[in-house]
Amino acid sequence: MKKAIIGKKLGMTQIFDEVGNVIPVTIIEAGPCVVAQKKTVEKDGYNALQLGFAEVKAKHLTKPEIGHFEKAGVPMKKHLKEFRLDDCSANVGDFITVDTFAAGDKVDVTGTTKGRGYTGAIKRWNLHLLGKTHGI
Repeated sequence: MKKAIIGKKLGMTQIFDEVGNVIPVTIIEAGPCVVAQKKTVEKDGYNALQLGFAEVKAKHLTKPEIGHFEKAGVPMKKHLKEFRLDDCSANVGDFITVDTFAAGDKVDVTGTTKGRGYTGAIKRWNLHLLGKTHGI
């Protein structure tokens, strides 16, 4: 069964195994996500859940987004993402948390990189400038 949740990367840290080897670990704030819309085969042609993540004030949303959340009767969220699922047992207004996943489950993660445009070497590879007066 396919499961879905939206998260945000908080940072990196490290943990140590029994032998003492260092393992890099990514810390992710995953959920809670609210079900904003449920799509079914009968009405929409496929099964899907639309999840919302990260609370936001109404002034930061467009009028169509505000209307979408008010129609569903759910709190306003910053991010909306639709996931096609085989089994859509959740209903509109339900919260999906990390508890839906078990230890050892395979997880497929998709991310977005911060765009930095056409950067130079200093920003791209963290190089350093020489001193302004280095005798040349």
